Amino acid sequence: MKKNKLWMRCLIFLSVFLLLVSCGKLSSPSSSGRPYEVLVVVSDQLWQKPAGRALFNVLDTDIPGLPQPERSFRISQTDPKRFNQVLNIFRNIIKVDIDPTQYTQTRMRYARDVYARPQVILTIQSPNEEEFTAFVKKNAQSIIDFFVKVEMNRLVNDLEKKHSDIVSQLADEIFGCRLWAPSEIKSHKKGTDFFWTSSNTSSGLVNICMYSYPYEGPDTFNKRYVLAKRDSVMKANIPGVEPHMYMATDTLCTSVTPISVKGGYAMESRGLWKMEHDAMGGPFVSHSRVDTLNNRVVVVEGFVYAPEKMKRGLIRRVEGALYTLCLPGEQPRELKASIPEVSVVAGKKKN
Repeated sequence: MKKNKLWMRCLIFLSVFLLLVSCGKLSSPSSSGRPYEVLVVVSDQLWQKPAGRALFNVLDTDIPGLPQPERSFRISQTDPKRFNQVLNIFRNIIKVDIDPTQYTQTRMRYARDVYARPQVILTIQSPNEEEFTAFVKKNAQSIIDFFVKVEMNRLVNDLEKKHSDIVSQLADEIFGCRLWAPSEIKSHKKGTDFFWTSSNTSSGLVNICMYSYPYEGPDTFNKRYVLAKRDSVMKANIPGVEPHMYMATDTLCTSVTPISVKGGYAMESRGLWKMEHDAMGGPFVSHSRVDTLNNRVVVVEGFVYAPEKMKRGLIRRVEGALYTLCLPGEQPRELKASIPEVSVVAGKKKN
């Protein structure tokens, strides 16, 4: 009888074990590292040579649109000999693979969730250091954009599970749109075709605002028009503590760039805001998109006020929320930002 019970327990344990393995519970632990932290797997010697320095300089690039220099990523490095079970669960990994016996040209490729979840591993393969260096410099922006989009996608996934109810309610009530924003955002103010929401945390103020105006054709999307609309809306809806104070755009420190969101055309504005006749200011980023069903431009913006604090994490947190905007007629499945394609130079293994 005891043997039968022991045998039954073994069968139950084996069944549970196989179930966990099939579901990836045992083979895929949670990834380590902070958002926008990248581990580079490259030999110590190569890391100090021009090839390694070229990759470091790409990752060390400053984020655009901030009032003070803040680099795009936190950078760590380890020699392949030290790349063990402790380090291989890092959330973002770059592997440098230089081997003249294997590769004829330089290329990039990526894999997801190899050792942990969520995780992405970008491998750069090259026949020699010179070609590697040239390739990394040429594709610097693609490498940066890839990891930024990966982290934005993770944030979108997190926002789907936990987001601000007040922002979602206002976006639906005023604009008939769906929008997910950080859950710490609770305060709000409503206006005509406008709302402004804000957090009140010790790390700084995180703000999301949304407004719309009639679409008047392609000329609607140029820097002068977009920023003039922003200034008029903000002046009317976000006053300062005194009557002559109001929010405005620092146009000299702001860029306006066409981008693609959910496969459609959008205009991204990124730069600095300021409070006229006051000392307040900070970074902002916005997406302007056409709502074709209602012939209007819908703008969703995130801005940060965090004097004497680092703003990289805060501005990227609100930027991720912009990608969750779902216009009328768009399907909910289109909400999640997808991992972008990586620029690849064709290469093949030698026989």
